[in-house]
Amino acid sequence: MKGILHGVVFAVATCAPLAAPAAESAYPVRPIRIIVPQSPGASTDLTARLMAQGLNEAFKQPVIVDNRPGSSGIAGAEMVARSAPDGYTLMVIASSFSINPALGRKLPYDSIRDFTTVSQLTKFPNMLAASPSAPIKSLQDVIAQAKAKPGQLSYASAGVATGTHMTMALLQYMTGIDLLHVPYKGGGPAMTATMGGQTPLVIGTSVGVLPHVRSGKLRGIAITSARRSAVAPDIPTFAESGVPGYEHEPWNGMFGPARLSKPVLAKVNAEVVRVLHSPDVKKVFERDGADIVGSTPEQFSAVIKSEIAKWSKVAKAAGIKAE
Repeated sequence: MKGILHGVVFAVATCAPLAAPAAESAYPVRPIRIIVPQSPGASTDLTARLMAQGLNEAFKQPVIVDNRPGSSGIAGAEMVARSAPDGYTLMVIASSFSINPALGRKLPYDSIRDFTTVSQLTKFPNMLAASPSAPIKSLQDVIAQAKAKPGQLSYASAGVATGTHMTMALLQYMTGIDLLHVPYKGGGPAMTATMGGQTPLVIGTSVGVLPHVRSGKLRGIAITSARRSAVAPDIPTFAESGVPGYEHEPWNGMFGPARLSKPVLAKVNAEVVRVLHSPDVKKVFERDGADIVGSTPEQFSAVIKSEIAKWSKVAKAAGIKAE
């Protein structure tokens, strides 16, 4: 009996490690959840839903989008950081992910150590726009007015320490000007205030601002990408408008928990890149002025580290802290 039991134990011990590779090769065998730490309807949510639909078709398993908004994306990200690294819990989040650790926030996770980067999905510029009633037609007008009357020229943003706020903080960091920040609870209210003449300037995503520029309710001033947008070629970049070297493009990216296995990571990354470049998905992103990236995990990891370092410098110089 002892010999038989020893044989059974030995067989289990030697075969157990084979279970993990087998599960990885069969992945996925059950539904996948994509956590989105933003509200439904936002650009990040749209991106996640396009990914979910494409992955559903590729994997032949339900891919469910689970919106968990609040606390600048921190609560949703914490859920992912604490989940099992089996590929069944993923996250699509905006570039606020790389801003949060730069603001002195006490995060319940380490932004580098506790996640696996899957792919940077898209990037899109922010756009600075003016009220049609404001005597501002270029970024040089903004800089000149700010230098003439420091701290008096105001701009609206989606809130303190948001990506749009940090966009203008970077402008001030690079030019030495002093602008008056007027934070609102979201990009929509900020644009409404500027369209109503309550603030002369507003900074928002190109996806959100451009429809109002096209309708004449706002005047496009400049975009933050390194090159002009194909959907708004008449609006210059910050760099060509007198701030050489300025470049900032918010992004959406996919993550998993730390220690996600290499076979599962490779499978998810390959399908994500394929979905991004499918004709229907490309059409949606191009319509909204977003550029498809579809990076490798290593390339995306380098972006995260670089941005955390950049925003840490800007936040410190501008005295920006999380509320």
